[in-house]
Amino acid sequence: MGASDLRGAQLEFGARRAGPKCTCACGFPKSFAVARGILDDSPHMTQPGLDLVIATLEKIREKNGRAPRASRTALQRLQNAPVASSVLEAGTSFSAQQAQAAQSKANLLAAVRERVNGCTKCAHLACTRTQTVFGIGNPDADLMFIGEAPGADEDQQGEPFVGRAGQLLTRILKAMNFAREDVYIANILKCRPDMPAGSSGNRAPTPMEMQTCRPYLLEQIDIIQPSVLVALGAVAVEGLLGTRAAMRELRGRWHTYNNIPLMITYHPAYLLRNQAPSEKRKVWEDMLQVMERLELPISERQRNYFL
Repeated sequence: MGASDLRGAQLEFGARRAGPKCTCACGFPKSFAVARGILDDSPHMTQPGLDLVIATLEKIREKNGRAPRASRTALQRLQNAPVASSVLEAGTSFSAQQAQAAQSKANLLAAVRERVNGCTKCAHLACTRTQTVFGIGNPDADLMFIGEAPGADEDQQGEPFVGRAGQLLTRILKAMNFAREDVYIANILKCRPDMPAGSSGNRAPTPMEMQTCRPYLLEQIDIIQPSVLVALGAVAVEGLLGTRAAMRELRGRWHTYNNIPLMITYHPAYLLRNQAPSEKRKVWEDMLQVMERLELPISERQRNYFL
């Protein structure tokens, strides 16, 4: 589609008066719905070209404060005009590059996972673990969450954050309009910290255990290159940054790790122990900051949300 054709169509859209509304929920005039149907059926107008036309029409509507309209002549020109090869190539090239990058990162992570699976650097943990817990999620994620160590549930299933705290993290992600598959989730430790015989529950990893296992996490971060990191709890902060401080001093403000913005917030397990609405609200306010940094849309309902 040439630039002159598109400009001509735009002039006709702006010149004609608004007509009756379409019967569907799109809010456009009926002629616009007809136009979309014609373009959808056009042998020349493939999806990238259609998307370009639709986007242009929507911009006209926003600028003029009224819905655009098209004459049959303009529609016929659009229907018969071949889509510029540069438009098709640009869309295809970008999608291919994204897929290639994600696959490359997945392959690199798989190589690290293999080394983790066979790791015996902490002999006492290698002897007691059911399996290692590497990490899960999108290898090309913009957002990465870091916890401290696997618990009993994670040790059994081989996936981080699958117990009660993990279920709460999933709820937090859903409130942010994320699925677990959209982000990446990992821990400082890849093995469950061992417990004395006959003991139940989980223990925090020791500084030596975190120091030993930390390089694997750093490799994950270097491969994924997320836009934002979130550290869940004081132990995760100590393992990542080597910093010990009260959470009330750390959370709610931006830090950095290797030039990546880092938000520190409470571990979901803390919220299970402390059900005070004020503490839940603190975590959600931290997540709102994360959404803002990622330039995600935030609804009024989300701004008023409590976990």
